[in-house]
Amino acid sequence: MSTGQNTRLGIMLMIATTFVFAVQDGVSQYLVREYNVRMVVMIRYWFFALFVITVATAQAGGLRAAALTPQPLVQILRGTLLAAEICVMVFSFKLLGLVESHAVFTCYPLLVAALSGRILGEQVGWRRWAAIGIGFTGVIIVLQPGVEVFRPAAIIPLIAALMFAIYGLLTRYAARRDSSATSFFWTGVTGAVVLSIAGIGSWEPMSGPDWRWMGMLCLTGALGHYLLIRCYEVAEASAVQPFAYLQLVFASGIGVMFFAEVVPHHVAIGAGIIVCAGLFTLWRERRN
Repeated sequence: MSTGQNTRLGIMLMIATTFVFAVQDGVSQYLVREYNVRMVVMIRYWFFALFVITVATAQAGGLRAAALTPQPLVQILRGTLLAAEICVMVFSFKLLGLVESHAVFTCYPLLVAALSGRILGEQVGWRRWAAIGIGFTGVIIVLQPGVEVFRPAAIIPLIAALMFAIYGLLTRYAARRDSSATSFFWTGVTGAVVLSIAGIGSWEPMSGPDWRWMGMLCLTGALGHYLLIRCYEVAEASAVQPFAYLQLVFASGIGVMFFAEVVPHHVAIGAGIIVCAGLFTLWRERRN
């Protein structure tokens, strides 16, 4: 298969991934309206950990090879940070809905670019800093501080974006000594352990129909990660990453169609600025 064909397949897989993750976010929002966030994310992570262990078992060397790492503390920190970030983001869905949460969270690539110099020692030129500044102008437009009464809850998806950016940088750091299979294993298992400790005391009885929604949440999580793995297997990350922004489109569509959310003009304008700035930083990173 030629490189062009690989790239086209990778783009299709990334689009499918963003759609599946958007559906997962919609199901998460539905469930946390009735149940506490920690329990919902904990059950989701149990299934994710089972998926990760199954994948590791099927690979050469099995579980032992997947778990072997010279930097366990970094891997534990990564896994814990991602689990906490998912809880924060799902809580944001509960308070703000999908549209506004994703409009702010979309700024995470700009945070990665801003922090990469200090954490990883990467070079960040003036063009990227300009794009970062423009992107955060978009964040301000979305948040609208000073307009009527500013809602502190609007900061929650920004906190989630910062946590996810640090997680992404730690993943880059871990990749210098560990394989992607090892990082994937530690992500699922660490998150499941941490959330079980934090969430088991928050268990609530769940109705039969809602268990079906929970099953869908778990399946979409596993499917989304599988599609993402396949995507990065067949195409370069820099070629497919711009299409990850489609999750904002899909999630907003689900919010409008199923949760009667609206897309205010300032949110659409701010999100557009953030996406354009993020695409520019990705383009500059690819050129370098």
